[in-house]
Amino acid sequence: MEHILKVLKDSFNIDSPLLSSMEGYDSTNYKIVTGKGTFVLKMYQKKPETIAILKAEHKILNSLGHLGNCGFPSDILSNGGDYLVYSENYIYRLLSYVEGSFLGEVEQTSDLLYSFGRFLGTMDTVIFQKHHTAISAKESQWDLKHLKKNQKLLNFIPDPKDRNLVDYFFMQFDERVIPYQYILRKGIIHSDANDWNVLTSNGKISGIIDFGDMCHSWLANELAIAVTYVMMGKESPLASTIPIIKGYQETFPLEEQELDLLYYLIAARLCISVCNSAYSKTLKPKSDYITISEKPAWDLLRKWIRINPIKAKDTFRAAAGFPISTKTVLETQLSRRKAHMGSALSLSYSKPIEMAQSAFQYMYDSDGNTFLDAYNNIMLAGHCHPKVVLAGQKTMARLNTNTRYIYEDLLGYSDKLLSKFPPQLDKVFFVNSGSAASDLAIRMAMAHTKKKKIMVLEHGYHGNTRIGIDISHYKYSKNPGLGKQDYIIDTPVPKVFNSGFKNEALAAKHFASIAMGQIKESMGIAAFLAEPIVGCGGQVPLAKGYLQYIYPKIRAQGGICISDEVQVGFGRLGDFFWGYEMLGVVPDMVILGKPMGNGHPIGAVVTTSEIAASFDNGVEFFSSFGGNPVSCSIGNAVLEVIEEENLQKHAKDVGNHLIGLLKGLQNNYPEIADIRGSGLFLGVELLDKKGGPNTKLAAELKNGLREKHILIGTDGPYDSVLKIKPPLSFSKANVEELVYEIRSILEISSKI
Repeated sequence: MEHILKVLKDSFNIDSPLLSSMEGYDSTNYKIVTGKGTFVLKMYQKKPETIAILKAEHKILNSLGHLGNCGFPSDILSNGGDYLVYSENYIYRLLSYVEGSFLGEVEQTSDLLYSFGRFLGTMDTVIFQKHHTAISAKESQWDLKHLKKNQKLLNFIPDPKDRNLVDYFFMQFDERVIPYQYILRKGIIHSDANDWNVLTSNGKISGIIDFGDMCHSWLANELAIAVTYVMMGKESPLASTIPIIKGYQETFPLEEQELDLLYYLIAARLCISVCNSAYSKTLKPKSDYITISEKPAWDLLRKWIRINPIKAKDTFRAAAGFPISTKTVLETQLSRRKAHMGSALSLSYSKPIEMAQSAFQYMYDSDGNTFLDAYNNIMLAGHCHPKVVLAGQKTMARLNTNTRYIYEDLLGYSDKLLSKFPPQLDKVFFVNSGSAASDLAIRMAMAHTKKKKIMVLEHGYHGNTRIGIDISHYKYSKNPGLGKQDYIIDTPVPKVFNSGFKNEALAAKHFASIAMGQIKESMGIAAFLAEPIVGCGGQVPLAKGYLQYIYPKIRAQGGICISDEVQVGFGRLGDFFWGYEMLGVVPDMVILGKPMGNGHPIGAVVTTSEIAASFDNGVEFFSSFGGNPVSCSIGNAVLEVIEEENLQKHAKDVGNHLIGLLKGLQNNYPEIADIRGSGLFLGVELLDKKGGPNTKLAAELKNGLREKHILIGTDGPYDSVLKIKPPLSFSKANVEELVYEIRSILEISSKI
């Protein structure tokens, strides 16, 4: 401190000032209060590049000096007539102190924000076309066009879910912004118009300080940074951007492309902020300056992921006076679909949705609406999870071939996948879908046992191939349908609810006795195939103990036992990674698909060495795409996400919260007859006042929630069971929103 006082006295004739620290990233700052006035002293490390930048900054500030009613800091000349003072290894610079109240500490009225936009536009009309080599050559990690310089800081974010949220926007920046990097206008911008650098007076913006982040960048970044900080803490973030954009547009008009990218540039600023806060906290954990905007930045980033980019783009366009994006007409799209696709291909909801984008547990339609997805279990890790997407992109750019070659992607993924199974399940056959896996499993069972009959559960669904339909009671029993093939034996689902039995043990014994009678009568069963929770049957968990009766009987007559884990596997059940674990058995074969690739087409059959050897009968098994490097890389990424984000435990915790809230709802609405399932694979069965299936109410809830922008499905023999099986990024807050909206629909329905 003595050295600071000496510099002030010797170079600026300032004696006995009041000094107070003002933290900063690239300089050490002091507020200097004297009888002559108030100043800011900045101290920098003495480096040639720093000197060049400070000289350029001095010229920029001089050029802004003529703007009336706009306050900017100005350099105070030293006794030697210079604005930079060199002492030992430091550079000192004294600046005027700009008076006013910070934007962050006043009420941000619409008029004030409009003034903010005009102020920034006025400033940029002066500085944008300036040229200073030192600023043009500067590469700062705070410059949005250099967002990727911050990617190395991701690992300092402790929570993997938070890391992947940030990484998602890094990925979107590559996809959405980088293609336009040479089209966007570039020039000098302030680049840090945050609410603690912007000053106000009498309800208007009066000045701006701290030009240390000034850079040669895209013009749109100026506005992106400004609105980012204004939106923090706002209940309706987008609304607060409108007056700023209007004011800016009137003074320095933006182009349509600049506005169209604003959503992603705002996200980029938030990502830079949270990455640098996470890193800086490791260096200065007690610094209020560093962390002052960390929480609001995270809060806004979590809100931002829920805002449809189309809605944001249209808001920005409208504020600037441009037409909003052209919307497709649903009827036109439906006509196009009908012209090209058969009517057997169904659509969800009475009013279909045209989807445009998605992220984690959210889906964005083409009209700008955001849907909370409580339905799409295939996206187990979350829609467009960056780790999964990037794994596929990188591998596709490197190698894509087939299993007739040796490659680490196949071997590494096989190692990791099989490590999730008991030792006896040690062979894997990769295919392209759960349907293909079911088909292959039946072929392998028949080859191994030399038997032809297959035993399945009623209402089960196992795929869309010919064999898949044969073994799917859900499909062949439809009226009209293909009907049951001669080699199929179907047996009732061991369902506890509405079965007349008081507990699982009694239900298991009863339904097992029926199945065991069928087994004894046929004595030619190649395989017994069952889902641990019968999805299309209405999310029905098999009664505990049932398979412990059935499996030994099937094996005793020479058959094998197959668990279809296509829907329930990979930790979705919470307490168990695989559904068969829930039922206390180990199958001879497991069918995998759906969430295995998080939306990428991949499936597999996992079985024993003995069964695999039986299939090696001289007829080669080959899948052109099964086990290809891209699929394996994606599958491996899904397993990594499950582990890193602890998704199995998350499914348990969030699922238990959902079950608890649904049971609370059940107390007031007797239409909710049964809540069943595990983790985030739940069914809610609805009955009418006579005790019959309440198909009408199920449809009302499904379509009513769709109108409230929440997605669920319905299923079961009478389509009277709500299916809730969201991406595992689904949160407790999402659960509360879902149950709140179910309650609101039930409340209206009960009054009709």
